[in-house]
Order: sequence, then structure tokens, then C-alpha cells
Amino acid sequence: MPNAPGHGGKVLISVLLGTFTVSLNNSALNLAVAELMTTFEASATDVSWVVTLFMIAMGMTMPLTGYLADRFGRKRIYLLGLWGFLAGSTLGALAQSLAGIILARGLQGVAAGLMIPLSLSLIFSAYPADQRGRASGIWGFAVMIAPAIGPSVGGLLLEISHWRALFLMNMPFALLGLLCGYRYLSVEAANRRRRFDLPGFTLISLGMGAVLFSLGQVDTLANLLDFRALLPLTAGLLALLWFVRVERGADTPLLDLSLFAHPGYRFSVILACLQSIILFGCILLVPLWMQNALGFGPLTTGLVFLATALAASACSPIAGRLIDRYPPQCCIGAGLLITMASLLGLATLTEATPVWMIGAWMGLRGLGLGCAYLPSTTVGMRDLPESQVAQASAMNNMSRRLVSSLGIVALSIHYDTAVQAALQQGIPYTEASAAALHHAFLALAAIAVLCLPLTWRLGRAVTRRDPPSPSEASAPVHAPGHSLKTASPRRPE
Repeated sequence: MPNAPGHGGKVLISVLLGTFTVSLNNSALNLAVAELMTTFEASATDVSWVVTLFMIAMGMTMPLTGYLADRFGRKRIYLLGLWGFLAGSTLGALAQSLAGIILARGLQGVAAGLMIPLSLSLIFSAYPADQRGRASGIWGFAVMIAPAIGPSVGGLLLEISHWRALFLMNMPFALLGLLCGYRYLSVEAANRRRRFDLPGFTLISLGMGAVLFSLGQVDTLANLLDFRALLPLTAGLLALLWFVRVERGADTPLLDLSLFAHPGYRFSVILACLQSIILFGCILLVPLWMQNALGFGPLTTGLVFLATALAASACSPIAGRLIDRYPPQCCIGAGLLITMASLLGLATLTEATPVWMIGAWMGLRGLGLGCAYLPSTTVGMRDLPESQVAQASAMNNMSRRLVSSLGIVALSIHYDTAVQAALQQGIPYTEASAAALHHAFLALAAIAVLCLPLTWRLGRAVTRRDPPSPSEASAPVHAPGHSLKTASPRRPE
């Protein structure tokens, strides 16, 4: 029963295990690119599909989660995703060819697309609005630490074992997540009358797939201007624009775009998108510096990211409690200022910078990440009607992936262009790389500064809502049209 004592903690653990499984596996496999190239005598372009197909499959599946959760129930769809991820891991571990691995990663991407948007929805259903920050902060522990310890664990396994171990390592977490999920997640009544928006699904799937595919192939300006990348990118953007137009006139839209009319949710999505550029920008730039310029191996690079993971995971539960008790702009604003300071520190990297100093700046970045990244998303969604949290989470995730992909392409083009121009002037590669990184980290720091006024507006938007009356506070929230200014109580069993 959702209102039973301790039930919320059991739901939280169940969802945390599933989220940890997805994040750990995905981040660890990024280090296996070089070994897969050697094992299967494949090119970097071929092996890149191990990462690219996962992202495309996940992006194309996410829009379905709101419909499927309403039509069949959140528990069924979430556990279906976890079973699919376990099946993908098994296929990957048994694969005898690169094509088999890519197919397994596609299945994992579909499974992750079902699970990730439902994670916060399941957690929010087990907690009242004034405790959701604390709960999401604990969930953020897994979200923050898994992607960062993944490279460390993956690097260690590649040193002592085989690439197949990267698929096998997450199976115990997936099995435990299934066991807890079947035991503790509540079954909900299915809405069998919900209609499927086929035109909307077709447009959003083609749009997300085409954009993510084209951006995944772009590393340089020449790649971006190439017809093979420019055509799907243009077609995908047009499909997304057409999707917005179609959804506005649909009786039962696949995604309820009217959620963006509410300032708290709108500002939280914008903040999440901008911070995603910073997050994935550092994941791109720091390995370029350490491995390409300084010659460090993947294990050392992974340990540097471990500093970010430990700091962010330690800070996330504390930040969750703070946004429940105090105006959220205080915690999020402090996190952005810390993030800005860490990025300015990373902008000072030179060939003489010791590894421990890079780790220290990355640890400081983790503190900022824990205070600002997930809290901004939680604040924007914690007071939404429970029936719309899955859709809100899906749209937040899709927006972040599109914007961060564009940001990574921009940073990659800048880095490649700046380094090539410097090399043509006779500047050594290390100095050229340092100069390119200097400007890139300054640009990311500027994005953190731009987030500060948005944080203030987010805080004002969510604290201006009227407090619920006693009758409203005790009433269940099921109707999608329920006012978004009223805190959503727990769903009664």
C-alpha cells in the first residue's frame, strides 16, 4: 500500500536499483570502443553504433511512456523495461559479432526509454509533495554516482577481464531490481479507453531518431555540412516542428505540451537543458585533454570522474532535503556558483597541471552538480498532478538529450577547428589543445551564469502557488486537468 509506513522507501529502493543498472552499464561500455575495434577488426565509425543506437532507441521510445503507463499501468511498463534491459545485457554478453552487440544495445535503449521517465513518477506516487525533494535526492545518489563510477569499473574490468564482463556486471542489480519491483511497486488500474496518437508518435519518433542519428555522426564542421548529416538533421527538425503543430490540435495527444505553459515546469526544463550542456561538455572535454593531449589511460581518466561522482552523490540527498525546507533558488543558485567556479578552474589547465588538481576541480564540479542539476528538475515536477509526471519526465529527458547533443556538437566543432588552426601555425598539440579547452570551459562557465536568473524565476514560480485547502489536500489527484498550483497528495490505494 502506498500510504503504509515505510512503503515509500521500498519503492525508492526498487526504482533506484533499476536506474543504477541502466546508468552503470551505459557509462562503462563507453570505454570498450577501442577493444571492440581490435576484437572485431572494425572501424571507429562502426563501433560508434554501440553508443549511437542506444541513444537513438531510447530517444524514440521515451515519448511512448506516458501513453503506455496510462494504458497498462506504470508498474507493468517499468518492469517490462527492466526485463528488456536484462535481456539486452544477456544478448550482449553472448554476442559473437559486432552486429550482435549493436542489436543488444538497441534493445537496451528501448528498455531504458521505458524506465527512465517512469522513475520519478513512481517515486513521486509514494511520497507527498513536501517530501519529494528528499526522495529524489536519494534517487539522485544512483543517478549521479553510476555514470561516473562506470568508467572506473569498466576500466578495471577491461584491465583484468573481457569486454563481455561489462554486460554481465549489471545483471545482479537488474535481478534484484525485478525482485523488489514485483514485491513493492503497486499495481494501478489501467485506462483501457486511452487512444493511441499514431500521427504524433510517428512524427516524434522520426524527428528524435533523425536528429540524434545525424548529431551522433558529427565531430567536425565538415561533418555537419556533409549532405549525409545535414539532410536527416533538417528532416528531423522539421518533423519535430510538425509534431508540435499536430499535438496542439489532437484530442488525446501523445505528449501534453500544455505543461510548458506552467512557469515552474518550463523554467525547470530550460535549466535542465542548459546544465546538460555543461555536464556532457565536461564528459567530452576532460577525456580529450587527459587521453589525447597528456597520454593518460582510461583507468586514470575514470578515476578523475570518480571525484565528481563521489561529491555529487554525497551532496544530492542533502540538496533534496534543502529544497523541501527552503526556497529552491538558494540551493540551486549556490550549486550553479560552485559549478561556475569549477569550470573557471578547469579553464586554467596546462600541461604542468597535476592529476590531483584536475580531480579537485572535478570534485568541486560534483558539488555544484549535486546542488543544482537534479534539484532543478525535481522542483519543476514535484507539484504536478501525478497522472502527468511520466509525460513531464519524458519531455524533460527528451529536451535535455536534444539540447545536450547540439551542445556537444558545438564543442566538438570548436575544439577541432581551434586545434587544427593552431597546429597550422606550428603550435605544439598540447598547447593547442589547452588553448581550445580554455575557451570551451569559459563558454560553459558563461552558461552557468545564464542559469542564475532562470533559477530565481523558477523559485518565484513554484513558491507563488497557493497553499492547498484541507479539502484539496485530502482529495486524490487523478484528473489531468487538476490545477498545477496545488500540491499533489499521495495516490490512495
